[in-house]
Amino acid sequence: MSPPPPEPRRLLVAITGASGAVYGLRLLQVLQHAPGVQIHAVVSDAGWLTLRHELDVNADALRPLVHTLHDAAQLGAGPASGSFRCSGMVVAPCSMRTLAAIAHGLSDNLVTRAADVMLKERRRLVLMTRETPLHLGHLRNMVSVTEMGAIVCPPMPAFYLRPQTIDELVDASVARVLDLLDVPHTLSQRWEGLK
Repeated sequence: MSPPPPEPRRLLVAITGASGAVYGLRLLQVLQHAPGVQIHAVVSDAGWLTLRHELDVNADALRPLVHTLHDAAQLGAGPASGSFRCSGMVVAPCSMRTLAAIAHGLSDNLVTRAADVMLKERRRLVLMTRETPLHLGHLRNMVSVTEMGAIVCPPMPAFYLRPQTIDELVDASVARVLDLLDVPHTLSQRWEGLK
C-alpha cells in the first residue's frame, strides 16, 4: 500500500477595504503558479468595493485564481478553525479597521477570525497595512499585533531597484511578502550591494 500523497501547503489571502487592492490581486496571480500550494481567499465587504472601484474586479475574476473563494460572512468556513491546516495568511491590503479588529481579537467576520486563528496557532500572519498618516491608535494596534506574532509589512516602494512602472512597484512589495511566506519567486531582483 502506497503512502497517501502529501497534503498541499495551504495559504490564505484576505483582501480588505484599504486602497491597494492590486496587492491582493497580484499576490493571488503569483501564488496561483506556486508549486505545491493551495490558495484560499476571502474578501471583506469593503474589500469588494475597493476591488471594483480600483480594478473593476469582481468574484468571477478571482475564482479562477484560487482553490476556494470563501464568503467573509461565513464564520463556519474552514479557515475559522485551528484544525484547518493553513501555514500562512496575508491580509493584502489590510485596512486600519481590520488591523484594529485583529489587534483586539474581534472575530466578527472570516477575515478577522482567520487572522485570530493564525495568531492563536502560532502560524505566519502578514498584514500589508495601508494608511497614511498614522495616528497613535494605528501605531498601538501595529505594536499589539506584532507582540502577538504577526508581521506588519506595509507596501513600501524600494526605489533603489529603480522601478519604471507601477507594476514593478507592486511586484517589489508582493515579493517581500512571498519571502515572508517562504514562497520562491522571480518577481523582483535582489539587492546584491552597490557596484
